[in-house]
Amino acid sequence: MKNKSAVKRNGQNSAKPKETTVEAVAAYAVLAVTLLFIITFNLQAFAIPSGSMENTLLVGDHVFVNRISLAPRPSWMPLLPYREIRRGDIIVFYKPGEPGLHLVKRVLGVPGDHLRLQHGVLYVNGNRQSETYVIHSLGNYEPYRDDFPAVAPETYDPLTPKWRAELEQHVQGGELVVPANSYFAMGDNRDNSLDSRYWGFVPRENVIGTPMFIYWSFETPRDDYLKTSVSDRIKSAANVVVHFVDETRWGRMFHVVR
Repeated sequence: MKNKSAVKRNGQNSAKPKETTVEAVAAYAVLAVTLLFIITFNLQAFAIPSGSMENTLLVGDHVFVNRISLAPRPSWMPLLPYREIRRGDIIVFYKPGEPGLHLVKRVLGVPGDHLRLQHGVLYVNGNRQSETYVIHSLGNYEPYRDDFPAVAPETYDPLTPKWRAELEQHVQGGELVVPANSYFAMGDNRDNSLDSRYWGFVPRENVIGTPMFIYWSFETPRDDYLKTSVSDRIKSAANVVVHFVDETRWGRMFHVVR
């Protein structure tokens, strides 16, 4: 009996103490703060407003953008996985001249690159590019758009005034030369994209980050981003609530963006 009592007492002493309510709340608070820190300083949610990146990204895709990997490397945090922007990277950035407007395009020219479009086919440093992601949704031919920059823009081509004035000084031998700390970016939907052909280079400081994956995708009208009134936004939100199940593109959930 004495041995059994000793075993029982030893078992009671070795039992793990229960977590108190205060400790549980503190643990959840630490987790919440950690997640908030990650989202605030590393991730940013972004909705795709137009079809310029189809079929890589569709109108209504919602992505998480990694704000750290392409950021300038600070001396005080050398261990994070920073890297230089490369050709083929999809980036989210502030549109040059319109700092409040976010755009998403693919980087096709980095500093020092010479590039041109010939009948819609991209050449970089004299090499024809194999762009399996590109679509030509309109299928028509536009001289400035498809033979850039060899063909001068017409007055009706939608260039910004600043780019119209600066374009010629960046052209050498019928090719565009990308200057330092700048990038040339275009949409994958090459026929239907207002991109660097129309407003110029993306400055390095305008780059926000790169999309990581689609966390949600919803069937969205192409002109939805133009509807900015309060009543339009309420109607849009109501449509999401009513059609969340049947108009969510479930097959695109957690799709990695490349």
